Amino acid sequence: MSSETSSAPSGGESAPAGKPERLYKVAFDLPDETAEWAHASSERLWTGKTSVQMEVQVRNTPFYMKGIAFGDIVRVRADHERRELVFEEFVSEAGHSTVRVIIKDDDAKDAIDAMLRSFECSWEIDTTGYLWAIDVPPHVDYAPMRVALLRVADEGKIGIEEGALARAHRDGLGLSESDR
Repeated sequence: MSSETSSAPSGGESAPAGKPERLYKVAFDLPDETAEWAHASSERLWTGKTSVQMEVQVRNTPFYMKGIAFGDIVRVRADHERRELVFEEFVSEAGHSTVRVIIKDDDAKDAIDAMLRSFECSWEIDTTGYLWAIDVPPHVDYAPMRVALLRVADEGKIGIEEGALARAHRDGLGLSESDR
């Protein structure tokens, strides 16, 4: 059983030309129910510095952590015993949403890939090839994308989880603040 899961950074903003952005991994401890099926006690996400000490910007899309999306600002603390930075609290959203898809039918992979490209989303795929962490940028109208995903889910080809919905995406669906 692995004690962590980690993923590489998604695309997005970049550092000034000639000066690569220095990224730091932050451990996001998973709730017991998630940790059990993820076979991991925490998920480590790439983050970049902000101008505020101990606040960082998430630089990839989480596979397991709920309530966090690409670009969000979070507060971290140094855990000296674990020798790593650990998520402490959510600070502010960047307008991105996190949607996860579990592929149940291999034939759905190409269709989901094409759909995500048409909506100008980026995504990461776990090592099994079946769990996809999708970044829905602020400019994407999530309502028609959600309808398209639900259509494929209704066919039994995928499972969907909305891990974090940005305010604009919630508003577009008529959802409340508690549905983040």
